[in-house]
Amino acid sequence: MACQREDELQELVDEARKIAYEGKVANYIPALQKQNPEVLSCAITYPNGKCVSAGDINQSFSLQSISKIITLAIVLMDYGVDHVFHKVGMEPTGDPFNSIVKLETSSQAKPLNPMINAGALAVTSMIKGKNAEEKVEYILKFVRKLCNDPDITYCNDVAISEFTTSFLNRSLCYYMKGGGVIHGNVEEIMEVYTKHCAISMNSLHLANVGAVFAMNGVNPVTGERVMPKEVARICKTFMVTCGMYNASGEFAIKIGIPAKSGVSGGIMCSVPGRFGIGIFGPPLNDIGNSHTGMKLLELLQEKYDLSMF
Repeated sequence: MACQREDELQELVDEARKIAYEGKVANYIPALQKQNPEVLSCAITYPNGKCVSAGDINQSFSLQSISKIITLAIVLMDYGVDHVFHKVGMEPTGDPFNSIVKLETSSQAKPLNPMINAGALAVTSMIKGKNAEEKVEYILKFVRKLCNDPDITYCNDVAISEFTTSFLNRSLCYYMKGGGVIHGNVEEIMEVYTKHCAISMNSLHLANVGAVFAMNGVNPVTGERVMPKEVARICKTFMVTCGMYNASGEFAIKIGIPAKSGVSGGIMCSVPGRFGIGIFGPPLNDIGNSHTGMKLLELLQEKYDLSMF
């Protein structure tokens, strides 16, 4: 079991918050620079729909790279495994998430996996819709179903901030377009990508998304199957091998659960068959994972034995 009492969870949140100023809030996306490093929240959603939460739980944040696991689920449902992985690989990498190195050394500029920026951009290019607006709405429709909230949308300030500063991501797109991995208008792909990275929610929402993956595609609150079991399985596997950037191996050993982080400070975890966890703590470590969030997960692992291994 994990934490069933909010006062117990609050104690762990308070303990993890003590190291907030050892990390640094992301500054390469101007809008993220404004985040308060002392904010920390955690929610845990169980298979019966019960949720235990603590900290600054109503504080919203943008998903950033956590959205990569959601768009992967969408294209897997729409196109199937063979089509998606013809364009994107399945292998982890020890390189930074925004690196272009592997594109230059792999055949046909094929990105190694969907969790690095190159792979996520290739996945984004597959999203259905006539234009950027339709594609973003298509993603939002699915996210709202995962969160049980029809009002979920993206933060326009964050989206604009990312769109106007994403020079490296544009380079990745053009490189892959040159290799025939992606097709279509690069600026449209960038608009869709930056807007799904800017989707805004709180830890309660994120815990429910994590729980859907943990429960093999079934929403624990509504009981509705929102994705096939096989899609959930593939996504959880990528979360283990690639979800925590180039610290995924260390995370698997220390914590031992499927997880996906984002540079806003969010971490989504899916403990198979047990629960989903949503965490938000803006200060990051050197790898780009939430510093306080990682500490909180270590405390949860020590107390409740989260590891699936």
